[in-house]
Amino acid sequence: MKFNELKTILKRLYKEYIKEHIKKIILCLILSLIVAGSTSATAYLLDPAVKKIFIDKDQTLAWLIPIAIIVTFSAKGLSLYFARLNIQIVGQVIEGELQKKVARSILYSDIKTLDSRHSGKYISNIMFDAGQVQHLVSVGVLNLMKDSFSVIFLISVMFYQNWKLSLFAILMIPLAGGFAKNLGKKVGKATAQAGEISGNLTSFLTDIFRGSKMIRIYQKENTETSNADNVISDLVKKNIRIASIIIRATPIMETLTGIMIAGFIFFFWKIN
Repeated sequence: MKFNELKTILKRLYKEYIKEHIKKIILCLILSLIVAGSTSATAYLLDPAVKKIFIDKDQTLAWLIPIAIIVTFSAKGLSLYFARLNIQIVGQVIEGELQKKVARSILYSDIKTLDSRHSGKYISNIMFDAGQVQHLVSVGVLNLMKDSFSVIFLISVMFYQNWKLSLFAILMIPLAGGFAKNLGKKVGKATAQAGEISGNLTSFLTDIFRGSKMIRIYQKENTETSNADNVISDLVKKNIRIASIIIRATPIMETLTGIMIAGFIFFFWKIN
């Protein structure tokens, strides 16, 4: 899908479905800020926790810092819970509205339009495609807000504590972003293909249910079983491909993390 097409679809999605839920999304935005702030606060507190408690043996901070860490983790957990709850509600409502709209469109369409596509395709639109939109809103939007704010806040803490090491860390961000962009394109392509295969499977199963008597009359059970195995196998392969692409990010990011930590150690040794 080209960027202009995606932009048009997202604008329509916002105008027709998301706009009326903007208050809940703003609430999730505020909660995401709290999550990001709590995450960065935890990172900030770890440094004085090591220095003041374990090295300087400060008795006062030995009580205050653990309490502050408990408060930050609790604030993060509660904020993340309510953010996910609200965005899930928005996603489920939008999915229901999309499904209702598709159902109304099917009911009021003329016969020629309905006959131009297999009924299984319409079922796939209602179940699979609407589910993908729900996943985009419920997971994608929240992760975009939460992770973006977390990165900004954590980078701010890094610069506050040691700006020289932070500059080295920032150099690694474009590299990680390039890998993430490449993986995102592959996941999008594989997901689109999986949606197409899911529609074919729904169409095939619908045909089996409708023609079950004819299949038995002409003794085509083995043929249709073979066809079902092929369609399902194709869908399984695509789902495995999607999972493998997503999991592929793990060794890449772990390697980049190792390079970053090694660079920190070497760079810190050089400047000291």
